[in-house]
Amino acid sequence: MLKSLLANINLLENIFEISIAVLLLCSAFTIRLLKKLKRERKLSSFEFAMYIIIRIAFFLWLASFLLIQYGKYLV
Repeated sequence: MLKSLLANINLLENIFEISIAVLLLCSAFTIRLLKKLKRERKLSSFEFAMYIIIRIAFFLWLASFLLIQYGKYLV
């Protein structure tokens, strides 16, 4: 019973990490697309807001990831 529960938790953690990787990859491609559109024409207000929000979210994720992984070495 406990072994089965731990296997399910490991599976869910792996799925969670894969989903984060996919979201980051999609965000990176969206930023590239919006940069390309920005060079061609002026972005609409929605596109510009999406561009800024994705960049901020990407930076916040990176900062939190680094603090979680390497924060114990800062203390």
